Amino acid sequence: MLAAVGAMLFGALSGSAQDTPLLSGGVGFFSNTNGGKTSYTPIYEPLLAAPIGRHLLIESRAALLESFAPNGGNEPGYNHTHYIALTYLDGAYTVTPHITVVGGSFLIPFGTYNERLSPIWIGNFQAGPIIANLGPTTGAGTGGMVRGSLIARRKVTMDYAAFFAARSSNKQFLSERASGGRLSGYLLDQRLEMGISYERQLQGTHENFYGGHVWWEPKGTSFRLRSEFARGHHAQGYWLEADYRLARFGGADSWLGRFEPVFRMQQTFRRDTTFSDGLPHLNTQQADFGFDYNLPHNTRIITSYSREFTATTKTNIWQTGIVYRFLFPAWKGKGL
Repeated sequence: MLAAVGAMLFGALSGSAQDTPLLSGGVGFFSNTNGGKTSYTPIYEPLLAAPIGRHLLIESRAALLESFAPNGGNEPGYNHTHYIALTYLDGAYTVTPHITVVGGSFLIPFGTYNERLSPIWIGNFQAGPIIANLGPTTGAGTGGMVRGSLIARRKVTMDYAAFFAARSSNKQFLSERASGGRLSGYLLDQRLEMGISYERQLQGTHENFYGGHVWWEPKGTSFRLRSEFARGHHAQGYWLEADYRLARFGGADSWLGRFEPVFRMQQTFRRDTTFSDGLPHLNTQQADFGFDYNLPHNTRIITSYSREFTATTKTNIWQTGIVYRFLFPAWKGKGL
């Protein structure tokens, strides 16, 4: 990892002053009370984006966290664990405005949550949707990807992503053999996006996974609607999330305009009793009610209450946290 970072910085230094690497990411502290037991997680997610010339971008994100969870049974005290790993590390080379070639360890372009909402400084909820676990390589894959724009018009655009992930047992770059992609269309006047995803598992038991998403952000409002559906051979599910920042009451920077109510509904359904897809063993319904507050200087307070239902259990989940998002150049470049 040090060698890779050194190569990035050396390449950026030898390029133009405008190609300054950016250091970004988030620092957070979360608490999670599930079924009456509370755990605590401080987490640090740094991100490096290092452009080398006009066509090549090296990007990487890591996760460093500590977890303090109650001991099992009636034993008092907390159990402490830690986790350090790269989320991904890839290089993207822009061949033309319509073609970008990506190689390395990259985020799988299945649905939207994995690529767009998984960073702690972006998502409205501390926990991701249940169907984020569906599929063999829902996180990162090691291999190659081609992505870009198919159509770019004044009222409509369309983009694509196609990937192949190889099998890797490296602890930093775990990956299973799979292929697939995503196709999305965007109506600019309506601010409406719709897309479909496909993934094929190519090792072990070969299985197909399908997905679809709809995002809508109406003009002139602070309302956002996001949704996804995913289906595997043994289970399927969906999530739908809506949030509305109260910016109309005095502006986005007023004390009231910083509040952001959030709601998410999600369900999963078993299609059979083969449990190889990462979804719960029982049909599950979960309603998430969030109330976020956007502080100055890229700091957010995230709170939520969730009620989970299965055929055998009903669980209350309380989550709170604070996240700070940082962004600065690695060194001062021209015009900075």
